[in-house]
Amino acid sequence: MQEKPYLSVVVPLYNEEGNVMELHKRIKNACDALALSPALSQRERGMGYEIIFVDDGSKDKTVEECKACSPLKLIKFRKNFGQTAAFDAGIKEAQGEIVVTMDGDLQNNPDDIGLLLDEMSKGFDVVSGWRFQRKDSFTKKFFSRGANLLRKILIHDTIHDSGCSLKAYKKACFVEVDLFGEMHRFMPAILELQGYRVGEVKVSHFPRIHGQTKYNWKRAVKGFVDMISIWFWRKYANRPLHLFGGAGIVFSFVGFVILVWMAVEKIFMGAALAEKIWPLVGIFFILAGIQLFISGLLVDIIIKNYYKNRNAMNYSIREITEN
Repeated sequence: MQEKPYLSVVVPLYNEEGNVMELHKRIKNACDALALSPALSQRERGMGYEIIFVDDGSKDKTVEECKACSPLKLIKFRKNFGQTAAFDAGIKEAQGEIVVTMDGDLQNNPDDIGLLLDEMSKGFDVVSGWRFQRKDSFTKKFFSRGANLLRKILIHDTIHDSGCSLKAYKKACFVEVDLFGEMHRFMPAILELQGYRVGEVKVSHFPRIHGQTKYNWKRAVKGFVDMISIWFWRKYANRPLHLFGGAGIVFSFVGFVILVWMAVEKIFMGAALAEKIWPLVGIFFILAGIQLFISGLLVDIIIKNYYKNRNAMNYSIREITEN
């Protein structure tokens, strides 16, 4: 591995005993073969690569197997922090101009890295793999397709398979990006919102041979919550008051209409309101509307301070040219 490589391959590992050494071998062979790739310039082919494994608090012999691999940069967490945290640590440590991420379970094919780079050479900042023929269980594919449908509705990104970890990024994409929760699967969507060009290629997918899948209902719930967060940033990051303030005005208006109608019934129809719930409903709507409007003002102030503290604005400039 050279001091300033062109390519960094980042792989999170959690209890992947039995997969580590074979995975490292395949990645090394694939990266060595890229020296002959026509998609890379002569300069890029000569800059080399680095392989970064991030151990996410494994309890088996994953770390011991990693120590037998070379060349390799190994990042070890003190405990299990999750796949997103592992990706974030590996990406921050990466020195390459291009960062490729993939899973550590041998289900991704390192030979497909060349396909990602070929597509990236067309001018894309991010290229995501699409597991066109997945080799997962029916349950996992069912939940994945449901999540993809929700993602299309809420986020409107342009890729088919956000759950595929095999992706290639320009390192510059992560200058001001931190990953939290289960956000790694939505990175193309997040970067697309910032104006980066996102592409996609079909990649191969293999069944898991060693170990057990780490995907469960808890990760599905966390992913859904993160999806809602991205929906908010996509729609209202620049104008949160429009969401909360607008909802507050609607609630308050509904409450006002209810109270006016109750007043009309009391004054002109002589109706007894003591046993009716509608006056309380009207007051509730008005108070809820006021609360939402105030929340909108506070969120608006917080987001403006967020951009100000980062010395950034809510837009991204691709380039500035002079003639």
